[in-house]
Amino acid sequence: MPAQKRIRVAILDLYEGVPNQGMRCIREILNQYGESNGLDLHWDEFEVRLQNQVPDMTYDIYISSGGPGSPLESIGSEWEKQYFHWLHQVERWNADAGNSLKKHVFFICHSFQLVCRHYKIAHVTKRKSTAFGVFPVHRLHEASDENVFAGLNDPFYGVDSRDFQVIQPNHNRLREMGARLLCIEKDRPHVALERAIMAVRFSDYMIGTQFHPEADAIGMSMYLQTEEKKKTVIESHGFEKWESMIAHLNDPDKILWTYSHILPNFLNEAVEQFQEVESWQL
Repeated sequence: MPAQKRIRVAILDLYEGVPNQGMRCIREILNQYGESNGLDLHWDEFEVRLQNQVPDMTYDIYISSGGPGSPLESIGSEWEKQYFHWLHQVERWNADAGNSLKKHVFFICHSFQLVCRHYKIAHVTKRKSTAFGVFPVHRLHEASDENVFAGLNDPFYGVDSRDFQVIQPNHNRLREMGARLLCIEKDRPHVALERAIMAVRFSDYMIGTQFHPEADAIGMSMYLQTEEKKKTVIESHGFEKWESMIAHLNDPDKILWTYSHILPNFLNEAVEQFQEVESWQL
């Protein structure tokens, strides 16, 4: 790729001003990816829920973050209207055959739940208890050729932190969209429809996960070992949960492996098109 080509990334921040590790982790991945690939990669952040900010179509790649609260209570809110207006703009851009460079989008956790609800591909419901920790994620047959999961084991491991879930897929709607279910939270075939859906390929250019692929194992481990966060986790989930999270985060085959594959693979897929266009032009 020519050195002068700047890759522009928009990060849609859905954390509503709540302190979090997600935004830091996304920034770190982009920084590492740009440096390791010798790219002029630049990103801007948009405060979606507090300031109704959304990016325009001048960006090449979009990453929409996780966030707190209910993905159901925002129906009809001004920020959600703006968010889905942005999504429709991306859809129109990608559907236009005249646009050779497509817009690639990754949806994380809260964003994933919003988009699943918006497309009506499954039910979004409140869980009986909070899913918090490091959990195995099981790939479905439809994910066998998914480039974003290249290099991952089956199951692989993801950081989960959510009170809501996406379940009971609408297969007719999925077929209508050309979307594919990629992963579920636990491989129990006899109750597969009741397992939470953990990843969906919405289109050739849009993909999302209900877990947090951006979670940085080292940073998250240090964060969980601070006195304040350790106390909060133990009070809410027990000492064994805190201890198991630290162990999983320090295991190189678990979160470290997921962190180094999923979002970098997504970025590879998005950036590759620039190389293809440049080659064609030459």
